[in-house]
Amino acid sequence: MIYVAHHIVVFAQSSSAASGSSADQGMNLLNVIVLAILQGVTELFPISSLGHTVIIPGLLGWGDLLSGSNFLPLVVMLHIGTSVALLSFFWRDWLKLLGGGLRVLKAARITPDVDPGGHGRILALVIVGSIPAGLIGVAFQKQLENNFKDPIIAAAFLVVNGAVLLTAERYARNQRKNAARLANVRGKISGAPAGGKAITELSFMQAAVIGFAQSFALIPGISRSGATMAAGMANGLDHEESARFSFLMAAPIILAAGIAEIPKLLHNQTMHALELAAIGGVISGIAAYLSVKFLMKYFETNRLDPFAYYCAIVGLLAFGYFFYQALPLLQF
Repeated sequence: MIYVAHHIVVFAQSSSAASGSSADQGMNLLNVIVLAILQGVTELFPISSLGHTVIIPGLLGWGDLLSGSNFLPLVVMLHIGTSVALLSFFWRDWLKLLGGGLRVLKAARITPDVDPGGHGRILALVIVGSIPAGLIGVAFQKQLENNFKDPIIAAAFLVVNGAVLLTAERYARNQRKNAARLANVRGKISGAPAGGKAITELSFMQAAVIGFAQSFALIPGISRSGATMAAGMANGLDHEESARFSFLMAAPIILAAGIAEIPKLLHNQTMHALELAAIGGVISGIAAYLSVKFLMKYFETNRLDPFAYYCAIVGLLAFGYFFYQALPLLQF
């Protein structure tokens, strides 16, 4: 599917350019509201915010956004709103993490006597997990930006995202069954959380692996939260702990990426465009706050399966639509 998608990229680009030429007046309030709600919800739900902010405008024929120079900066402003929402929701956690981090830094060691609550260790794990995505994002940002405007690519990878979520869920389920069977054989009752271990039990290497998985979200269609949750579950975390670690890692990464892209937003932009972007950031933040509140409750008892099926179905439908539209232009 992804191979075929590359052949259709020329269609996505040409259709965006054609639409942009007829509607080159930039974003309007409706564009911003739709994209802001999409960003705020889909960034935290494991269904790829970037994929949706590429696919939906492509389906609606908003070529002026997809091909316009202010599309990426707009998306980044929406990400800033999301990061502020995450920091607001987890503000108690972050206060504990920063306090624990200061104690660990002062003592120059991470031990139970210095860090009894494990908050300093969690902060260190978040930092380690954030490094791979940051380095990869800086190294490959230009190459990846070339694919940000291709809805057919995003649709293909949205299907891949669904497969990853489903695989992670099946793997974690088998691991839990095997652990329960082993505990019964040994005649022991595990003292760990019902679904797996706590974040503090992760090794730094495991945190780095989870952080590396986060870098796949640079590809439109692959979910940041989905990739990190899948990696977290593969390393023994349950759904709730995986979601918490994913959201803690996401806040600094999203905020840093947004701040780094602010100069692009300010460059050659009208006051009207800046006002719309600011409105979008606020809407995105509200949607993100409500989303994370729902998801943290949801993952106490529920699984990734519904999101996996959603990604597969929506991705296939979107891919089929763009493929059908591109048929007259394809030359194999």
